[in-house]
Amino acid sequence: MPRPVALITGPTSGIGAGYARHYARDGYDLVLVARDVDRLKRLATELGGDAGNIEILPADLAEPVDREKVTARLAAGVRVLVNNAGFGVSGEFWTADPALLQAQLDVNVTAVLHLTRAALPAMLDAGAGTVINIASVAGLLPGRGSTYSASKAWVISFTEGLAGGLQGTGVGVHAVCPGFVHTEFHARAGIDMTKLPSFVWLEVDDVVRESLADIAAGKVISVPGMRYKALVSVGRVIPRRLLRAATRRVGGGRGRT
Repeated sequence: MPRPVALITGPTSGIGAGYARHYARDGYDLVLVARDVDRLKRLATELGGDAGNIEILPADLAEPVDREKVTARLAAGVRVLVNNAGFGVSGEFWTADPALLQAQLDVNVTAVLHLTRAALPAMLDAGAGTVINIASVAGLLPGRGSTYSASKAWVISFTEGLAGGLQGTGVGVHAVCPGFVHTEFHARAGIDMTKLPSFVWLEVDDVVRESLADIAAGKVISVPGMRYKALVSVGRVIPRRLLRAATRRVGGGRGRT
């Protein structure tokens, strides 16, 4: 029997690497998509003892030509798609480089749209498949910057709408909404997180484990970590004005977009 295939974007560190390790242990063939070829090769070597066949697919998802390479691979069929690649931008919206903001939108939103669209026909033909879209608590709560939060809110809304259309097909789509996780994300964005209290941080393996348990239970939206589940629940019932004030006080609403 052929092994199932999982395609993961942004797997060279953080949450993407956590999913790659999980699916390798489960015996999946892997397609690993990222810009950094050297890091892709190192990850493939690391996972080689657990996974089946590992294919590395260098691609910058901000570039249309590279997105087309990935969509072509997805059209050939995968069992799992993890749309994990994404990034934030430091500084204020009105001073940020418009080209960088557009690249953020292309990676965080356009790539999710195109890759999901490419993956679904083969999944539907097979009557089985899973799409995991890595969103963020920032997409559920106001006050955490502008363009990044908006991009993740789009991912959540897109996932919820698509989940309704896929009901009963054997194909599931899910949005994972982590809070602050110990990864390279903030350092790469140039965002200083040193003032954030330690109790708000999550670990990658916990996020992956809890999200996959939620997905197995059929939850469309997964919010890993009890503290963030509580925060999101409270956020649904208190006025948005108070919620904006609270999030600014905890993590600061300036210096990022």
